[in-house]
Amino acid sequence: MIEDRGLDDPILKNDTNCFKKHLMTIIFILVAIVLISVIIVLVFVLSKKDDDKKEKTYEYEFGLNMDELRNKTNPDYMYEFNFLTPNSVEYTSLEEGDKKALKYLAKAAVILQNIHFRIDEPNNIPFKKFLEKVIKEEGNEQAILTKKVFDGQKGINAVDALGHEINLAKGIKLKPGMGVYPEDITKEELHNILIKMLKENKTEEVKNILNQRSIVERDGEYLKAVDYVDFFKDEFSKIADLLDEAAKVSTNSDFNEYLNLQAKAFRKADPVLDAHADIKWAELQDTPLEMTITRESYLDQLTGSFTKNEELSQLLKNNNIKPVPKDSLGFRLGIVNKNGTEMVLGIKQYLPLMAEKMPYNNEYNQSIISNDSNIKQTMVDVDLVILAGDCGAFRTSITLAENLPNDDKLSISMGGGKRNVYHRQIREAGGAGNPEKVKKFLDLILDPDQHQYYDYEADHWQTICHENTHSLGPVIKNDNLAEFSHIIEEIKADLGGLSFLDLLLEKGYYTEEQKNKIIVTYITGRLFPKEEPIITQEHLVGSVIENYYIFTHGGYEIKDGRIHVNIDKVNDIAKEMMKETIRVQLDNDYNKGKKYVESYFKWTDEMKLIAQKKSSISNSMIMAITKAELADMLLES
Repeated sequence: MIEDRGLDDPILKNDTNCFKKHLMTIIFILVAIVLISVIIVLVFVLSKKDDDKKEKTYEYEFGLNMDELRNKTNPDYMYEFNFLTPNSVEYTSLEEGDKKALKYLAKAAVILQNIHFRIDEPNNIPFKKFLEKVIKEEGNEQAILTKKVFDGQKGINAVDALGHEINLAKGIKLKPGMGVYPEDITKEELHNILIKMLKENKTEEVKNILNQRSIVERDGEYLKAVDYVDFFKDEFSKIADLLDEAAKVSTNSDFNEYLNLQAKAFRKADPVLDAHADIKWAELQDTPLEMTITRESYLDQLTGSFTKNEELSQLLKNNNIKPVPKDSLGFRLGIVNKNGTEMVLGIKQYLPLMAEKMPYNNEYNQSIISNDSNIKQTMVDVDLVILAGDCGAFRTSITLAENLPNDDKLSISMGGGKRNVYHRQIREAGGAGNPEKVKKFLDLILDPDQHQYYDYEADHWQTICHENTHSLGPVIKNDNLAEFSHIIEEIKADLGGLSFLDLLLEKGYYTEEQKNKIIVTYITGRLFPKEEPIITQEHLVGSVIENYYIFTHGGYEIKDGRIHVNIDKVNDIAKEMMKETIRVQLDNDYNKGKKYVESYFKWTDEMKLIAQKKSSISNSMIMAITKAELADMLLES
């Protein structure tokens, strides 16, 4: 029987209330679910936006952590070279026309710096922009310190003074072919492609690939080369315009002629135009300003590998193609120091005598001595405004002085001369130094009886002879010494700074005391790196080779844990080593060069001892950065 209940029925009321309670609970749960879903969605969206932002901003991953960066940028580790300031007397005493010229030239230096970045490593410019963006938007300390190291070594990758590779971005390491060969190409693949091209009579294409001044790109299964001037057409055109503008206001006609010649060379891909500019540059002597485009091939470790491939070497020889390592580019801008220039010029009159004393001089002609006995060698001492590109990069060290153009340049074949440029701010950085630190240094490593012969200025005296010796000896136009070539050439120049001491003493250029100071200062200060160098550190490897030769021939000994230099023996030892070195250059044989380097590149217990003592005193100048206040002012004006 079914009962009919009304609305007022208590049972029905209870059921209704229960229903309402359940309904409210369900609604509450649904609302809660919706709110939670909204929150989850919002968190996801915001998180994704943040992730997107991170992904967009941090396209590079930092290669060094904060502890490493703080250590490497610490003033005790990273040295700061200070160039000219706006208040320096060297700048304020210039004529107005030369001051205006400096503005144009400083801007040209910045553009060339970017060209060097690309030649060195394709990631350099994008990485630099990445750092600048992160610093601007976030003030990121890791980016700030990374940028400081980047500015010092002028790039993502470098080797410091201890032979340690510094990689500022993870996954990007030093490339043997720098940025001038395809990033993904291996040595073996490069060899095989060149062999294929030569067998298919693509001779001209291979010549262009293997010259000093081209960027090599893939072209299907082959390779093609683009001359620097064409590859960087816009950049070089801007530099050329700036050089021409500087020539309109600069006060020296010879300097202006050089600027115009170099501008022409930047507008057309023609090595002959570069040669004409180099010839004129090497003749400059009495100019108020100094500007140099440096072109040296120390960084390309790939081109030299062709010597080791017999099939490729033979094909290149059959086609009369000589592979030449790619040039890195640098830019020096400075003001010529008249007093310093007078001092370095004093040696010029003795160059013919030095040339006569070079070993085996009957087998070659001295390129700087003309038929009419004219000496094709100029020399200047320079106060620096800016060093950009290759010559401004601290990689193992920074340029102290340069002798250019190198023998592989066309201007030398055309009969042009050479020019030495000395950098005052670089050499004087450690000159006065910290007297207490210098004393501690000497007390630890040098016989007390010889402390009187340690003089930092003597390092400059030796450098003068070093740079001029670069201009002496055989000119090797077809260099088969490959990766050993630069090492052996630097050894030759170093030995000139020791083997000519008796001649220059006899002629009155040096005093007996200066001679002794040069020998002791050079051996203690230059021949003992703080760590065993790697083979690509040409200058340091050369120092170890010289050290081993001089030590094994009695030039110094270790007494009570300190160096005692046998001063009276060093000059003759250097002469004997010079003979062996020049013979290797003249023979121009890869295997003989390899044997020479491997025979003397020995890291001895004596070297380890002194290296440890040096490191215990200071790790300063393991890395470095330049501060160019005058250049900064010129760029802003």
